[in-house]
Amino acid sequence: MRKKEHSGSAAVIGAQLVILFILTVSLCVQSRKAAAENTYAVMEKSGEGSRAGEPEKAGEAGDSQKKKYIHWVEFNVPADVMEKAFRLDMGTVQEEVHFNWVELLAYLGAKYGGDFERFRQADLDAVVEKLKSGAAMEEITKDMKYYAYYREAYGAVLDGMVGYFEQESGNNKVWLRKYGLKVFSPIAKNFPYSDFDDFGASRSYGFKRKHLGHDMMGQVGTPVIAVESGYVEALGWNQYGWRIGIRSFDKKRYYYYAHLRQNYPYQSNLKEGSIVTAGDVIGYLGRTGYSTTENTNNITTPHLHFGIQLIFDESQKEGNNEIWINCYEIVKFLRMNQSETVKVEGTKEWTRVYNMKDPGIPESSERTENLEQPEESEGPTTD
Repeated sequence: MRKKEHSGSAAVIGAQLVILFILTVSLCVQSRKAAAENTYAVMEKSGEGSRAGEPEKAGEAGDSQKKKYIHWVEFNVPADVMEKAFRLDMGTVQEEVHFNWVELLAYLGAKYGGDFERFRQADLDAVVEKLKSGAAMEEITKDMKYYAYYREAYGAVLDGMVGYFEQESGNNKVWLRKYGLKVFSPIAKNFPYSDFDDFGASRSYGFKRKHLGHDMMGQVGTPVIAVESGYVEALGWNQYGWRIGIRSFDKKRYYYYAHLRQNYPYQSNLKEGSIVTAGDVIGYLGRTGYSTTENTNNITTPHLHFGIQLIFDESQKEGNNEIWINCYEIVKFLRMNQSETVKVEGTKEWTRVYNMKDPGIPESSERTENLEQPEESEGPTTD
């Protein structure tokens, strides 16, 4: 009798655990939907204003002047799914129906509520078949309440990554017009590094906080690459080390590179306002930071801290409203396009092997020539 009682209680406990698991999964899905709903609600609340032709009521004039923009983004699209969408885009660029990879990913994001653990190849194949048959993405997504949100959010991350460009090719460095990835991995080709998903990990220097970037462990002096074309918005020292901040030309992305090499952290001719092209060498991996004393090596493991901040409104650039995304999967995706570099003889610098012309760079911008050979520095030697 005792054995039967024990067996029965175990069955009850097992059933309770199954129910608890189902409830947990359900709550996770609902929390993602709620987050998207809250984000969209804030967007709608903070900027629709009065309809055209309708007078504003007293006290509503201030509200109507508020801007409408996204306040929160969680980007967790896996690298392999990004690559699938990218291959579809690149493979149909000359076809009658050209698939836009960001639209495909936004469709999947809206379908899954941002939870790509639910990804099924059949879902991607199905939307591709609809597009092939002549349906427009607007028609396919007309009943998807949050497609517009995911299109704008994912577009802020990815829209600058794919397009036409010109690049030198082969031993003779012939200029060719190409379509494809026009962004690069933050680490130069043929330089080893290791990494893992450390976004949100605890950090304690200065104050307890979450890690809002991605660490790439490598050798001191490894060339650091401009991921996307843009202009240098920040350059110099803070207590987290030598760092460079590069803003995309559409101003939606801010790329942050930190803990750069002691004594010679970045290319000698870079300054705030300099224009860089995707694939340029901009600096060198190091271990500076965690000190208020400039040029201090106080980090045990040499690594590049790489971060991507999204900016939908300038009020989000600094302060409590900053949006930093997990870029681990993006870095994995960009591994397919690394900039090849060569040492500049007689200097401490490296430069890219194959130059690129990015039509995304405004014609009025004066590009910084990172490719010129700098004179030998007489400053302190590198570590």
